[in-house]
Amino acid sequence: MNINHMRAFLEVARNGSFQLAAENLFITQSTVSARIKVLEDQLNTRLFNRKRDGSELTPAGRNFIRYATKVVKAWEQAKQEIALPQDMEGMVALGVQLNLWQQITPAWIEQMQNSSPEVGTRVVMDYSDSLLSQLVEGELDLVLTYVNRQNAELRTELLMEDILVLVASEQRKVRTDWVKNYVFVDWGDEFREAHTLAYPDAQAPRLSVGLGMVGLDYILNYGGAGYFPERMVNELIASQRLFYVEDAPKFKRPVFLSYSKDPINPELVSMARETLQSVL
Repeated sequence: MNINHMRAFLEVARNGSFQLAAENLFITQSTVSARIKVLEDQLNTRLFNRKRDGSELTPAGRNFIRYATKVVKAWEQAKQEIALPQDMEGMVALGVQLNLWQQITPAWIEQMQNSSPEVGTRVVMDYSDSLLSQLVEGELDLVLTYVNRQNAELRTELLMEDILVLVASEQRKVRTDWVKNYVFVDWGDEFREAHTLAYPDAQAPRLSVGLGMVGLDYILNYGGAGYFPERMVNELIASQRLFYVEDAPKFKRPVFLSYSKDPINPELVSMARETLQSVL
């Protein structure tokens, strides 16, 4: 099967139109139709039902989407890695949950480049579910997430445990009721449950955010309080830009490292794991 044929199929499936697919691919509509016809002949089934107002996938077409997507992504990844300079021996791809980026990834990249300059690195930032899906599909070699998901194709190990502490822009004691300038940073299901138990009388905060850096930047600029990993705020506390909230409960936040049980390049994955462990 031709990669361009699959790209045409995915574009028609995405837009529901042969004409729009042709425009997006910068080819003629007849070329798109010819590529789809070749695919249908090779698969011995119809992939689209043509209608006056567009095209819709057949059941076979819907089933074919995930295979075509995997093939196209694998091809793009293969082109990228095969095109590496001659002095580079391989490429390792790390997926990082968005909230873990700043505290872990720059140090990992620096150490990888210093200790293994012959290895290229690719880093993808996303949410945990999306990263694990990319790992299963072979687009990533390792992922750092807050999710301990059991999968027959993956190995998952506890990499570290964050301690979430309550800090504020001014010195204060903890309160269990509503606090006007409290910023709720959503660190996931377990944190929300523990937070509710610790602060049963707290009402909905005026500001909730899904990314730690967003919440931290807001507090540094406008004042307030919020929960953050202790390693994330150590320097800010030392410089007295932030203060621990006295008597506030702390929460644990496990970080998991997942990778394939049967990686394409076991040596690269092993080296990347060891580097992650060393930078922590």
